[in-house]
Amino acid sequence: MLLYKNSHAYTIMDGNWYEEPSRFDEQYSILLRRIIRNLSEDSRMPVLELSRKLGVSRKTIHDKLAKAESELGIKYVPEFNNQRLGLNSPHLIRIKFKKTPNYNEITRILSASHIPQLAVTAKGTYDMFIYANTTSGSEYVHWDKRMQIMLSKYGAMWNSSDVAHMHLGFFPIRNELIDKTALDQQDKNILKLLNTNSRMSFSGISKELGMHFNTVAYNFNKLVKEGYVKRFTLSADLPKNSSAMAIFSKYTMSESYESDSAKSRLVYKTSGTEFPIINRYPIVLQLVGSSDVFIMGVLDDSKTAFSHVVTEYKRIFSHEDPKVEYGSIERILLGRLPFRSVDTKAEYNTIKWTVEKAEMPE
Repeated sequence: MLLYKNSHAYTIMDGNWYEEPSRFDEQYSILLRRIIRNLSEDSRMPVLELSRKLGVSRKTIHDKLAKAESELGIKYVPEFNNQRLGLNSPHLIRIKFKKTPNYNEITRILSASHIPQLAVTAKGTYDMFIYANTTSGSEYVHWDKRMQIMLSKYGAMWNSSDVAHMHLGFFPIRNELIDKTALDQQDKNILKLLNTNSRMSFSGISKELGMHFNTVAYNFNKLVKEGYVKRFTLSADLPKNSSAMAIFSKYTMSESYESDSAKSRLVYKTSGTEFPIINRYPIVLQLVGSSDVFIMGVLDDSKTAFSHVVTEYKRIFSHEDPKVEYGSIERILLGRLPFRSVDTKAEYNTIKWTVEKAEMPE
């Protein structure tokens, strides 16, 4: 039943009020969005448990999952603890080209290395961004310089920043990077299969790797217990009729920065609907280097995305005079976009930067 309250559309389900989704969500039922929310929290949740939790048949769950996989590009992945894996050099690179690049060639170059995990093209004040990670800073620096040399024929203006703190979200990593970790080969093989499909059963992993069922179960539980995997979650392609806006910002610190940051958190922690297909703000990062902040927002269209992500950010941080570089994501060259549906209020990892007066040096 569709009802209206305070000028907003709502649906009543199980005696609860759920705000109607934005335009890119409206073709998907609340049930599907609830399934996606549950699998974003634990993508290994069995169909039987989902059916009992949501009060529907297993066939209904299977049908909805098939719809999500085909129409939304849902993929079940682990959210890894990069530090535990020894992946200590996360970077975001913003690129502007002076000459029109051959993106097919760039994709081939990127694919030849284990270091880039995500690469997308964008339309805006920059042309492309890359998320990269590896096991050491020196390895990253060598790759960074090689890439700049190879892209120099396109007049690439390369702006790299360290990822200092992840407030919200994650980046899926490629199997090529898992191969470079210090884990033993059995553990690598298990993690790579789970990275391909985190819903794979122990018996499926056992059959695929020719490993005894009990060995798979033991190693799996060990990897989870020792913190190599934060959770099993999902990632999704960008839904149709929507726009993803990614911004890099550099600002001048002011005394009001902490209070301005508190205002921004109210925006980032708002999902838009009770159970959105994907979060309105899937990624918020603190950077060190050519940029200070990276934010990705997903809204109905590029105009709305620009208004909410770019204009709103500039308004909140007006005291810091932010210099914002923005781009609307157009094409994925490598990797997976980290879109999912989680409780952003619970997930947002707050950190304070201010120093108490007693800690200030004389």
